[in-house]
Amino acid sequence: MKSLIKEFFLFRQEVLAEAIGTFTLVFAGTGAVMVNELSKGAVTHVGISFVFGAAVAALIYSIGHLSGAHFNPAVTLAFWTSGFLPRRRVLPYILAQSIGAIAASATLVISLGKVGNLGVTLPLNNNWLQSFVLETLLTFILMFVIFGSGLDRRAPIGFAGLAIGLTVGLEAMFMGPITGASMNPARSLGPALMAGIWQHHWVYWLAPILGAQLAVLIYSQLSNGFRDLRE
Repeated sequence: MKSLIKEFFLFRQEVLAEAIGTFTLVFAGTGAVMVNELSKGAVTHVGISFVFGAAVAALIYSIGHLSGAHFNPAVTLAFWTSGFLPRRRVLPYILAQSIGAIAASATLVISLGKVGNLGVTLPLNNNWLQSFVLETLLTFILMFVIFGSGLDRRAPIGFAGLAIGLTVGLEAMFMGPITGASMNPARSLGPALMAGIWQHHWVYWLAPILGAQLAVLIYSQLSNGFRDLRE
């Protein structure tokens, strides 16, 4: 515990950026779900997807230079296993992301009440296997785009935020009705905790982490063990 606290203070700028970024993502994205419920569909599913994608893009451009703009435990673990993040930063990042997500959902409860299940991610018709497979694939695609646009030196400069934000929005648009298109354990944790809805919650931790790690394996093969990204 003392070591974790020390790491928090050592990387306080990065940790604070991750907490604020995840708070903003969950506040805006799940807030859109709740406002859509309150307004009887004024935001629309397409609008909700756009909010998630736009929030991610804006945060990457505004916070990426501070912390790397993970806002997602699955992404943080993938950055670590691929060698782009020191191990000592992993737990502080994930804890900050979780706290940010929980704080966002708590703020929404206070502001709007418990409507729309607070944007909890649930498998359609309780089909957890379907959601597990799809969340794994969605996160694989997302992490693959992150490597290709945000870390690979051969990619066009300045387009990572746009590419990643569009990927999140696109995936939320076409798979949101089936799985919730979480791709992010922290994004699912905040609403689940505040709403007290834990059905199949494990899917939204294990599947994104697995999908991101698959992207690590595949992109490693495409970049000579990530050497091409660094040289």
